Amino acid sequence: MSDNIWGYQPTTGYTAGNDLTGWKVEATDGSIGKVDKHSDDVSSAYLVVDTGVWIFGKHVLLPAGTVKTVDLAERKIYVDLTKAQIKDSPEFDKDKHVGDADYHEQVGGYYQNHRRA
Repeated sequence: MSDNIWGYQPTTGYTAGNDLTGWKVEATDGSIGKVDKHSDDVSSAYLVVDTGVWIFGKHVLLPAGTVKTVDLAERKIYVDLTKAQIKDSPEFDKDKHVGDADYHEQVGGYYQNHRRA
């Protein structure tokens, strides 16, 4: 597995340019919400997921490296994390998620430590 937590793995089935907004996101143990926005920028690709009511409307920032599979037909994104790992993730900060290297390092470090090898 690549060390780049901010890049899509080649095996996901995702191709740059697809609009993932509104797609369902599935953790290893169930649905976690829908994509609110995303980026496929090289070295800073991510999903912002609206988790809805299961953690009280929290938004989470998921680095693209957490994506295991993209199902184009079903419009679903499968991530290699549990719901608890996502719930315990660093708080999403809409003002810092673009261009703040320290914030990216914090979020990336959290998910890097929770990815399955």
